[in-house]
Amino acid sequence: MDTSGDGGRAAAELHRRINQGTAVPYPDDRGVKQLFEEVVRRVPDAVALVYRDRTVRYGELNRAANRLAHRLRADGVRPGAVVGVCADRSPGLVAALLAVLKCGAAYLPFDAAWPDARLRHLLAVARCEVLVTDLPDTMGERLPGVRVVPVDGGDPDADAGTEAEADPDVVVGPDDIAYINFTSGSTGVPKGVPVRHRSIARLVFGARYARLDGDSTLLQLAPVTFDAATLEIWGALLHGGRCVLHPSRFVRLSELGAVLREHRVTVLFLTTALFNTVVDEAPGVLDGVPTVLTGGEAHSLPHMARALSRYGPGRVVHVYGPTECTTFSTYHPVRELPADGAPLPIGLPVQNTEAYVVGEDGRLCGPGEPGELLIGGPGLSPGYLSRPDATRERFTRLEAGGRVRRLYRTGDLVHAREDGALVFRGRADGQVKVDGHRVEPGEVAHHLNGHPLVRRCHVAAAPTATGGRRLVAFVVPTRPGACTAALLREYLRARLPAYLVPSDIRFLDALPLSPHGKVDARALLGAESGGRA
Repeated sequence: MDTSGDGGRAAAELHRRINQGTAVPYPDDRGVKQLFEEVVRRVPDAVALVYRDRTVRYGELNRAANRLAHRLRADGVRPGAVVGVCADRSPGLVAALLAVLKCGAAYLPFDAAWPDARLRHLLAVARCEVLVTDLPDTMGERLPGVRVVPVDGGDPDADAGTEAEADPDVVVGPDDIAYINFTSGSTGVPKGVPVRHRSIARLVFGARYARLDGDSTLLQLAPVTFDAATLEIWGALLHGGRCVLHPSRFVRLSELGAVLREHRVTVLFLTTALFNTVVDEAPGVLDGVPTVLTGGEAHSLPHMARALSRYGPGRVVHVYGPTECTTFSTYHPVRELPADGAPLPIGLPVQNTEAYVVGEDGRLCGPGEPGELLIGGPGLSPGYLSRPDATRERFTRLEAGGRVRRLYRTGDLVHAREDGALVFRGRADGQVKVDGHRVEPGEVAHHLNGHPLVRRCHVAAAPTATGGRRLVAFVVPTRPGACTAALLREYLRARLPAYLVPSDIRFLDALPLSPHGKVDARALLGAESGGRA
């Protein structure tokens, strides 16, 4: 990359400041299996998991995971395989994740509430033939051809029986795949994102965004299908800390507050929408938590101002990161709000992560100059499963600082301040975040357009009162009297997860068009304040 000239030198100096000091030592030579087993040998009697009135110690959890791992190996699971995991939050679920990793395999978490067609598609793309679940009979009927293993084989309270409890003699390398998450796809096809063991270690060791060590207590609140769970589980278990499993599938603020107080949680992640709800309705819930991480959508400055006033500077940390870069890529401890009403920064790169702001001409951008955010480092996924076209589009190479780096094109537009802090400006495409989930409205529109009563449709995200986003579908029906919102929602629920089903469906005679003949999304959302369907 040419950095000659004053502008080029200024941009190069800015990016040196952005990435200064991010490289720190971390265990990049072995997998999560070995890292966890090292903790077990060091502190076997320390509490690893807390769930309702149960505590599970590291030695117990390891033996339970080993029992299930040996069952899986007997069922043909070998290094490099993919094993589905579908279970409600429990010690058995965590043991199941460990068991899969102890086999040298990768876990594919999914939700039993997802439609059968989507589950079958994910299993096929990932070439997953074995499923660990707490619903063996139900999932066996729904997914014929998949070998089902009950999750209770990994429950620490289960009878050990004759199952072996020794650590499996399997070597797991740092570049082996640990898990796979699927993200929304604009063509209607979700994209599988494999994540390496090295990437998990990079996330939780030497953390700049929170204190993670043997004295840490993390609340496991996110669905295991959401990559925030990577931090919540492994951020505790790879340090000898405590992982508190939230007792309910759905969050009630009174219950959340009780759990945080009782177990003295030290690190908590909340999606932007949930954080704003807590600040609005029950701010005292967070009073005793030393570090509250929040992100997933652009933050509301009024909510952050109230949080700053109540909790003080530095306790709330704004975090940002795409799934392809393993959970968090940047962080910004909120010590003050921008004086000019500018957006809250997403901050500087987390440890062992690099960030570059690149213009359309491929050059590094200078201070205040907008460009696309590109992220590099060991957190990067190797690419999308069976999608070489999408991998080539999103994963690229950039020459900077005298060497070529492999980077992920986030599609997010940012600028860097003089101090290097990055500020989010919007998306370069139509992707949005809804309750922390990355959503391509085009995926929803793709399925809606497949209904025989839909002539045309457009799906967009509208703001909510708490600063979040909700999906709205605008539909031109083929037969107005026969096409109803309830009918379309039922149709979508059979094909998509619940978070991809629009909360509002509106019927129009025609979609408004811009002078260029494209759907005028601004006109649709401008008129969106009327009644809901």
